[in-house]
This record gives sequence, structure tokens and C-alpha cells, in this order.
Amino acid sequence: MENNNLYISPSPHIHSGDSISKNMYGVLIALVPALLVSLFFFGLGALVVTLTSVGACLLFEFLIQRFLFKKEPTLWDGSALITGLLLAFNLPSNLPVWIILIGAAAAIGIGKMSFGGLGNNIFNPALVGRVFLLISFPAQMTTWPKPGQLLSYLDGETGPTVLSLIHWDREAVPSVTQMLTGEMGGSLGEVSAIALLVGLLYMLYKKIITWHIPVYVIGTVVVITGSMHAINPQAYADPLTHILSGGLLLGAIFMATDYVTSPLTKKGMIIYAIGIGVLTSVIRLFGAYPEGMSFAILIMNAFTPLINSYVKPKHFGGN
Repeated sequence: MENNNLYISPSPHIHSGDSISKNMYGVLIALVPALLVSLFFFGLGALVVTLTSVGACLLFEFLIQRFLFKKEPTLWDGSALITGLLLAFNLPSNLPVWIILIGAAAAIGIGKMSFGGLGNNIFNPALVGRVFLLISFPAQMTTWPKPGQLLSYLDGETGPTVLSLIHWDREAVPSVTQMLTGEMGGSLGEVSAIALLVGLLYMLYKKIITWHIPVYVIGTVVVITGSMHAINPQAYADPLTHILSGGLLLGAIFMATDYVTSPLTKKGMIIYAIGIGVLTSVIRLFGAYPEGMSFAILIMNAFTPLINSYVKPKHFGGN
């Protein structure tokens, strides 16, 4: 009897030339400017934190895949490298090695592998590690070395971040030039707006990401913080300061756009991005933490499956 069954493989059916590793290494290239700036301003501390975070994430992914999942490790697809680098970018340059190891274990073990590995995690792994450390070690995670102490690691002079200064000492807020170049306190990867924007332009040029999430996150924050500044400029900082300080650009460009944890459709991306912008603004303006980007992204990560289920593209031939 002739077999007339038609077998169709899962989509996509047209190969675009993209691959996981190609896009991951594209993101890594886009992160290089911010890495170079962090090394320029924080020197030895930035180097130790970055190497420890990246090495630990690679090690934990290898151990979990090899000995718990009993399968061949996929270290070189670039995902663990990105997780390690982004985790480092969310840490101060004087964080002790043992705390970084705990953060890497949380990022890979809890944020990624507990869901089944790449493609199955619902939360951004680097942010899981960062928030885990922020809750567990709040003092160490909110102690910020001042830039320019290139040979200092654990014993450098510390100071407040811009987001802290806008609440307590507006006069001491760094200039726009300093915030653009990175000459201010903060996490490794968040200090230079120019370096992050260069990375954004590269990813847009290579079509690794689309513009929707970064633009709508930043635009939403501008609208809300700008409105509050217009109502009471003495109590609330201007929107440009909010854009150039803290982890807003780092989060909007490199973490909110994560393929796995962000919506699939452009309309879904816009809803998701507006949610991140609203939550970030509310936490920054009215919350106990001066920074709200990490919490906002993780909260909206949890809503991504719901957004995907309600915001679907029209099927071929549908109305």
C-alpha cells in the first residue's frame, strides 16, 4: 500500500543563515566597547570581576550539562559567555570572588539550567544572578568604587552612584559628558552611554535585534520621568539623567532584548517594553531601591508567555 502521508518538519522552513552561535557572538562583539570602557576606568577590579564571572558561568554550565543532564556540553554556542559577561556588567568592580561565584551559580543553575537550558528559561539568567546577589549581599552589591583607581580591587575608594545622588545631593551629579563617557560610579557595564549605544547600533546593523524594545523602554521612561520633572523639578531629576545613569541603557539594549525571555511579535515587544519602562520609572521615583531596571525586566519576563499567547500574528490567509 502506497504511503501518502505528508511529513512536515518544525518551522522555520526557510533557512535565513542565522544560528544561535552567530547571533550570540554578535552580541558579544557589541559588548566589547562597554568592556573596554570598564577596563579603562576600573582597571584591575574590572578584569578580576569579568574573568571570574565568565569563567564561573562556563564552568557551572559544563558541570551541570555533563554530570546532571548527562549530555554533551554546549559551551561554545556563546550563551554562557554572554551570561557571564552580562552578570559581570551588573556587578561593582570590587566584589569579592566568592560572591561572584555564588552569583554565577545562581545565574546558570537557577536562571538557566533549572528550566532545562538555553531556550527554556523564562527569566534572563544574568539578571537572576544579579538580583540574587543584591538580595543576599546588599552591602557589597551597593558599594561602588570611584573610577580611575586602576590598580585597586578590594581596597579602593568608594562613592555613590548617580541614581543615589539625585535623591540626596543633586549638586554632586556628574556632568552629561562624564555620564556619556563612563567617568562615574556604578556597575561595570552601565557607566558609559556612548559604549552601549555603539553596541546598539552594531546589533541593529547586523539585524541581531530590532529597535522596538530599546526605543519603547527608553521612550516610556522619558515620558514618565519627564512628566514628574516638569511637575516638580526640585524633587525629580530630568529624563536625560535617568537615561544616562544606572542600568537603563544596559538593560534596554542587551537584557530586555534577550530572544528567549522577550515576546515574539513586534506588538508584543512594544507591550513588554512599555511595561519595563513603567516599572523602572515607578521603582526609581517612588521605590526603596534607586535602580529598578533589573526588577522590571524580570517581572516582564514572567509576563512574556502571557503576552505571546494573547498577541499573535495573523496566520496565512486569516482575517
